[in-house]
Amino acid sequence: MSETSAFFERLTVAGQDPRFSKVSGSVRFDIGDDGNLEQWMLNIDHGRMRVTRSAAPATTVIRVSAQLADAMARGEVNGLAALTRGEIMVDGDLALALRLGRLFPREPGRPQREDPTVGRDR
Repeated sequence: MSETSAFFERLTVAGQDPRFSKVSGSVRFDIGDDGNLEQWMLNIDHGRMRVTRSAAPATTVIRVSAQLADAMARGEVNGLAALTRGEIMVDGDLALALRLGRLFPREPGRPQREDPTVGRDR
């Protein structure tokens, strides 16, 4: 199983993400490499996540190489930086695409703090 497949599997298992409670839309990921194309559809309905393999139309379409998708799924590549470099193409709702960055793991080895007040002087 590729890192990308494992990433989408985790979204499927989670089913709900409270960070997306005010978000609705569909995102199709077109992941291509060497003439092969994998298409994943992420439907978000007020935080409820549903992932399928589909080529159906979507609010937002994200095109990315398989190598870059795997690196993002491992937390090795920041999606916003890759978008800025032109390594990711987005058609449709750019704000929705940018918001999806929250779903990907952060850079390996960097701690993920859930509470923004941790470590602050009061």
